[in-house]
Amino acid sequence: MSLSSVLSADAIDSAIKDCQAPDSFCAKKFFQLCGLSKKSPQDVKKVFGILDNDASGFIEEEELKFFLQRFRPGARVLTDKETKAFLSAADDDSDGKIGAEEFQALVLS
Repeated sequence: MSLSSVLSADAIDSAIKDCQAPDSFCAKKFFQLCGLSKKSPQDVKKVFGILDNDASGFIEEEELKFFLQRFRPGARVLTDKETKAFLSAADDDSDGKIGAEEFQALVLS
């Protein structure tokens, strides 16, 4: 399954363009621009499964760095500052990774 089966290519492009500059990524704004924040909890879980590159059931810090590239190959890598901010915004139990429920809570809140 690909992200374009849940989100429109135009919306993904708009969200990627909005955060092209280093340190300009904001997860909440990105989810709004790409349309994910308006999707059902089931669709958000599908997207989580795609973003969980190693299928561990979690999105770890290393996977977060390449978050934008999962939406569009060739997009930039998140900076360390952006990666840590994203992780702290979603990691409710402070285990250093984002679970499906944590991801869903961040996207849909």
